[in-house]
Amino acid sequence: MPIHYRKTLAGAVVYPERCQIPDRLHTALRLADVLLQPVVEGEANDVRRPVPELLAPAGSADALFAAVAAGADAVYTGLGAFNARAAARDMDLATFARACRVAHDHGVRVYVTENVYLREGEQAAAVDLARRAFAAGADALIVADAGLARLVREQVPGLELHLSTQAGVMSAAGARLAARELGVERVTCARELSVAEIAELCAEGVPVEVFCHGAICICYSGSCSFSALRRGRSANRGDCTQPCRLSYRLEDGRGLPVAQDVGERLLCPRDYCSIRHLAELADAGVAALKIEGRMKNPDYVYNVVRTYRTALDALASGEALDDGALDELEVQLGRSFNRGLTDAYLRGTSGAELMSFERAINQGVRVGTVAERGHYEVIVELTQAVEAGDTLEIRTVLPPDAPADVPRRFPLVPCEVSGAAGDRIRVRCKRRVGAGSPVHLTASARVLSEAQAAVAALRAEAGRLEAPIPAPQREGAPATAVRERPSGAGGGAPARIVAAATPEDARALLADGGVDEVAVHAYRIAEDSGWEELLGSLTVVLDEPCRVSDEPRVRELCARARAVVCRNLGAIELARESGAVFEVAAPVSATNSTTVRWLLGLGTRRVWLPDELADGQVRALVDAAPAGSCGVRVAGSPELMICEHCLLTAEGPCDGDHAACARRSAVRYLVEADGTRLPVAVDIWGRTRIFDARPQDRRGLAHELAARGLGAVLVDTVPASGWVETNTSPTNPSPGGVAAHRASGVPKPLDSARFAGPELAKCINGSL
Repeated sequence: MPIHYRKTLAGAVVYPERCQIPDRLHTALRLADVLLQPVVEGEANDVRRPVPELLAPAGSADALFAAVAAGADAVYTGLGAFNARAAARDMDLATFARACRVAHDHGVRVYVTENVYLREGEQAAAVDLARRAFAAGADALIVADAGLARLVREQVPGLELHLSTQAGVMSAAGARLAARELGVERVTCARELSVAEIAELCAEGVPVEVFCHGAICICYSGSCSFSALRRGRSANRGDCTQPCRLSYRLEDGRGLPVAQDVGERLLCPRDYCSIRHLAELADAGVAALKIEGRMKNPDYVYNVVRTYRTALDALASGEALDDGALDELEVQLGRSFNRGLTDAYLRGTSGAELMSFERAINQGVRVGTVAERGHYEVIVELTQAVEAGDTLEIRTVLPPDAPADVPRRFPLVPCEVSGAAGDRIRVRCKRRVGAGSPVHLTASARVLSEAQAAVAALRAEAGRLEAPIPAPQREGAPATAVRERPSGAGGGAPARIVAAATPEDARALLADGGVDEVAVHAYRIAEDSGWEELLGSLTVVLDEPCRVSDEPRVRELCARARAVVCRNLGAIELARESGAVFEVAAPVSATNSTTVRWLLGLGTRRVWLPDELADGQVRALVDAAPAGSCGVRVAGSPELMICEHCLLTAEGPCDGDHAACARRSAVRYLVEADGTRLPVAVDIWGRTRIFDARPQDRRGLAHELAARGLGAVLVDTVPASGWVETNTSPTNPSPGGVAAHRASGVPKPLDSARFAGPELAKCINGSL
């Protein structure tokens, strides 16, 4: 029986009923759309250009209905635990089942997110949730945890698997490994990729999903431990405290501010917007465009989905959108929550143009300027249309001598009349504002009313449905892995590894013979040619990003180093292809024994556990994993985040020559509101690393676990808080020098020599 296509209200080609079509076939059908024309009664078949699937967020049932009404091809939602938006208003299973019926009746696919890293002991519950979601109508599961992906593939056959952006796929090598070894049908790539990089990734043949709109994490997704280590709540568990939206100061080693007057939100990016790049992304072969926003309201979802649907439908029909049309679409997007819009990553840039230094809350869209000031009212000259019921924000600037009791927030005022571009309207405002002040629209009455009407219609449709939840069928082996050894069985003393800060330290440690291995971080090798002659004796800890531009360097290190520590799926694939001895560390996060076993099956020698795991979680994982397979960092300065954006652009314009940048050689600290000074390092590629101010000390835990099968301990002596000591040349000294740095109150970096020979053994035994 032939497949019958039909159109949604927005005109997208969709599939009826449950939509249980494997993603590779689904993508192939969409790309073949020019041949498989939909038959719609009363309409002539027109030749359509293939466009990606439009995937919308649904943090609630109403948001799901808004997405369906606005023309989404698919929606993604959380369901109970194990998703990366712990605070979202997720549906219960009965509501979810009815929502799936509504979505499928309108030809919309439904994906469920289980995109956190599972702790030991959570595997069975996570698989059971996936099984229940599938029985209730889910078309695909979005996962980040490799162990969960393996279990679901084995125990919930028929449920399509998509890999979350949390897994850090940045290259064809990463996509290739994920598809072959995890069996995923789609990968969501990192937001940091340019259009050219996305095209190269798509050429691998694995369907690629790309974020097209919404909030950006300044850190590479899956790599951020800032919230976990500084606030006790893990972003990788869906409980981020959003430290990147807070106010900070940037200071030098003497405690003097160095940032220009750009604002205090030094880690806050604008919102991602690809509306001007849809044709390029379609031509690149992107399978799906994903809108971020499971924490957003239904009216946001409705407006953003409808705007992108309009653009994609125009693209599909062959209509060229000129700059004027794109400007109008961008203005429409601005009528919903945004921190300012940027396409910097897609254009291959990541400087100040990426950032929203001024504020971390809604910026809306500019609609006019204050022309005159009256008594308790102002005259606004409009550049964009407004309607009665809209909310306007007047961006008045206070004089430097304004009294302390004057409110610092911009006044929000109701718009009581409608007006077109060029009109002048009268607005009530009790605050004194100056002529020339910009006026922004921050809430649209029309968007809200249209979204509410659309949601109400589909909510009523759902209310008429009876959607009994079928009992899930259990298939395959139980999710709880069988222990390979009894508790307490050790595998000998842990291997002792020291990450050296300088080539001189590395030589001393190698000559001493008191350690089993000496390691170096890859980003430091480029800073000092002295490392080159030592590579054959060192374990190289590869960088977290492994993009196309990084691959030649990664391949060379795999070929020359004694061993490498891979921190990206793509790096694992390259290490395996080169035959290198390799280990694995976060952001390839192994937080449960199922993932550890999968990594061991790939050929990894050792798995380093993430710093953000609590002591009890480390104990449980070491006990459950094969003896000797896990390593723990016992001392050092934990890295809180890595981002493609160079934090030093807050000091002024950047010429893009990171290797020659004088700012990089100077001591820099990101200062929190409470005065805590977080060391900052920018590498030769312009990537920023931020480190914790508190040195890690897990010597007692390592001593305890040595008898229970812990495989290795790492002492990381890299002086994150003393970056200047190894990143300053005599011809380019940093302001204030080492003495000023030492006087700054930052804890003294660990000394490599202190951990050589018997001193290292004392450290491992917890007695130093």
